[in-house]
Amino acid sequence: MSSTGPVDGLGDAAQPGTGEVTATVIVNAPAPRVFAAFLNWEKQSDWIPFTKVRVVEGDGGEGSLVEAVTAIGPASLRDEMRVVKINPPYEVRVVHCGKVLRGPGSVRCTAMSGDRTQVVLHEWFHLPAGAAGKVAWPVLWPGSKLTFTGALRRFGKLVEQGRLP
Repeated sequence: MSSTGPVDGLGDAAQPGTGEVTATVIVNAPAPRVFAAFLNWEKQSDWIPFTKVRVVEGDGGEGSLVEAVTAIGPASLRDEMRVVKINPPYEVRVVHCGKVLRGPGSVRCTAMSGDRTQVVLHEWFHLPAGAAGKVAWPVLWPGSKLTFTGALRRFGKLVEQGRLP
């Protein structure tokens, strides 16, 4: 991430944290279509469980602020993301800049033969709670990986079915 443009003012949130998660899926659709579907921020609510996503500032492009609120019963988690780079149809970079979730993330779409696309989601979260967070991460990581992978699989199915974008 560069120190110019939309990353300005994000401080340490723009730097990778120690909580790293990667998820990958192959989607049977061309990269431009997959990329466009991913950038439909509000429709992410259709494939990320228990989550409502909306653009709260900007038009969804570079510099925009996107909010994702995940709620299970009375518990909720608010994730704020600043869109720092869009390179169609290949890559979107964000910086999670909320109070709890912080750190950079990216989604990359790589065209493959047969109009297929490999989608790779990569997040580098700052772990809350200091040393306790670092100790807990090995226990939490498998669940994070499964959740991200499951969401990407749902995303891929919706794109393949023509329900996204």
